[in-house]
Amino acid sequence: MYKLMIIEDDFGIANAIKERALMWGFDVFVAEDFRDILTDYEKYQPHIILLDIKLPFFDGYYWCNEIRKLSNVPVIIISSASDNMNIVMAMNMGADDFIAKPFDLEVLMAKLQAVLRRTYDFSSDMQVIRHRGAFLNTGDNTLTYNDVQIPLTKNEYRIILCLMENKGKVVSRGRLMERLWKTESFIDDNTLTVNINRLRKKLDAAGLYNFISTKIGVGYIIE
Repeated sequence: MYKLMIIEDDFGIANAIKERALMWGFDVFVAEDFRDILTDYEKYQPHIILLDIKLPFFDGYYWCNEIRKLSNVPVIIISSASDNMNIVMAMNMGADDFIAKPFDLEVLMAKLQAVLRRTYDFSSDMQVIRHRGAFLNTGDNTLTYNDVQIPLTKNEYRIILCLMENKGKVVSRGRLMERLWKTESFIDDNTLTVNINRLRKKLDAAGLYNFISTKIGVGYIIE
């Protein structure tokens, strides 16, 4: 089930979209605190966002830019200000599409589905784990961030897979070594440290700073 976040201060429009999206099988969250959109975003972790331009406190351009600092989640701008300047500004801020108000709800749903297919439609035997805009594709063992593929060794892939499968939970060094022990190579404590350090350097180089945290004396966590 895809998670849709609606950032629209006209709650009549927001609830109409929500009702139709629920009928289409979406999980839906409607933002209410327009001072702190990022907190809601981080808690909900949507697959796609509908974002109005004219909002209280900060406009949609501001929030689109702030969201882009954290994630490549698809953002569709919905606005009655549909002149070329606003469309260009929306795209320059990182929006994936622009839909002018008033719009037909069925057309809006079709647009949502199209953007989701472009973003997440992998073959059925592939599973994608997503966090902070990074996509780990377990079908072809690749990690992608900002549309750039981060090269991983087999051990690095197995480490980040284990951590992303358990994101929010501490994974002990022993458990990671058990995971790697099943491979063709012998893994001791020092080898694990070397692999973790190399993996962190690759993540930092790609812009994923502090992606893996150390819990001293316990293990590692992706928070």
